[in-house]
This record gives sequence, structure tokens and C-alpha cells, in this order.
Amino acid sequence: MKKILKLIIFIVVVYIFLYINNNWLVTTEHIHESDKIPASFDGFRIAQVTDLHDATFGENQSRLVEKVRATNPDVIFITGDIVDSRRYDLENSLQAVRQFTEIADVYYVIGNHEVALNLMDEIYAALIEIGVHVLPNDAVLLERNGEQIVIAGIEDPLMGQNVGRSIDQAMQSIDKDLFTVLLSHRPEQFDAYVKANIDLVMTGHAHGGQIRVPFIGGLVAPSQGIMPKYSAGIFEEQQTKMIVNRGLGNSLFPYRIFNLPEVYVIQLKK
Repeated sequence: MKKILKLIIFIVVVYIFLYINNNWLVTTEHIHESDKIPASFDGFRIAQVTDLHDATFGENQSRLVEKVRATNPDVIFITGDIVDSRRYDLENSLQAVRQFTEIADVYYVIGNHEVALNLMDEIYAALIEIGVHVLPNDAVLLERNGEQIVIAGIEDPLMGQNVGRSIDQAMQSIDKDLFTVLLSHRPEQFDAYVKANIDLVMTGHAHGGQIRVPFIGGLVAPSQGIMPKYSAGIFEEQQTKMIVNRGLGNSLFPYRIFNLPEVYVIQLKK
């Protein structure tokens, strides 16, 4: 009887541990300082979500939406994999995105799972219909009081074009002296972002390394394998800073361990 009781307690503890690790949303905040940031954008707040993978956070995604709303963002960036190629449920993810558009302007780039489904046109159309700005190797200017910054986005390299060429295409008619934020799904392309002299890059894809070991980091990430270099956090080289968001959902491996789902918030500072 004692063994059965111990087994039941163990199962309950494991269940609670896994539930918390996969459902407890956290917000990570970072202040990005640069002399290139115009005075009008001092204090500008960006909320980034990534790698939802059709996960659900509350009824009608209420917990996720409220977490993003609480960050008081000026814009919201979605950096790919809102759906999962193994359990495609676009409507489930759109429940969150629709509500995001009521909070702030939303900008989106695709990830590898959208490409793997070969449903990019359908996904783009659904997002545009609800007011999302999609950036398929494209860039836009955000203006405040006559001053501008650049928001650029590139498609996943599974589309068949290398990242450097995609950046060139996105930035072809843009003033390179303007402060530029690049939305890209893949952190392992950091060298290409540095080569392109991008100021701030926002990525996902690595899922935080899926299982994180204290003082060591993530154990495995898509496209990087075991002990990935870019699993989570901030990386900087020359003038380029890259943020790797741990993301929200799961894909091939169904659990996150010591790796809470993350909403990232960046505040620009002159």
C-alpha cells in the first residue's frame, strides 16, 4: 500500500512539474540602447512571441493574450512557427493573433513549419485578413514625429534562398543608416545578420534548447543539434545584437523542462 501511495505521489509531482514547465508563461524584458535610435523612439516597446506550434494557453488563448497585453507594447512581432506541421490547427493560433491586433500593430515572418506544410499562401492570406503585416523578404518604415526606424523580415531558408540574399532583397530600397530591426526565425544564421550590419535581430526556432540544464543551457535545438550555441538569450557581435526567444510551444519532443514558455519585451533606449 505504501509503495502504491509513493507511486501515486511521484506521478502527481511529475505531472505538476511538467504542467508548470509547459504552461507557466513568463515575460523577459531587455532594454536595447543605441545611438542610432531616434529620440522619438526612445521608450518604444516591442513584444515578441514565437514558436506557438498550435499550443493553447487558456480559453481562446486568454492567458497568452493577457500576458502580451500586460507588456504595453507599441508593436508585436511574431517570428514564425505559429503552427505545427504535425498537428496543423491554424484557427487555434489565430485566436491569439486576432486579439494581438487589438493591442498593437502586428508584424509576422514565417518559420520552417509553415514552409513544411506548403501552406504559406493560405497562412499569409489569413493573417492579412485579420490585419497582420506580413514581411516576406520585405521591410517597412515606422515613423514617429518625422523620425523613422526600419522593420524588416525575411522568409525561412527552406523557401530556397539563403539568408544573406533574403536580407539584401528586404533592404534593397531602405536607407542603411536607419536603425533596423530584423525579424527572422533562425538564430543559427547569426553570422549572416552580422555581415549585413543589422542592428537588432529577433529570432526563435531553438525552443530554448527544449531541456535546459541550470548553469549549462539548452541541450538540443532544431538545426543546431546537441548543445546548441544559440538556444536562448542575447548574442552580440560588432554592431549586431540578436535576441533568441525561447518560444511558447513544442514540436517533435512534447515537453519543455526547466524552460518556461516565454514572451520577450524589448524597450528601445536612445
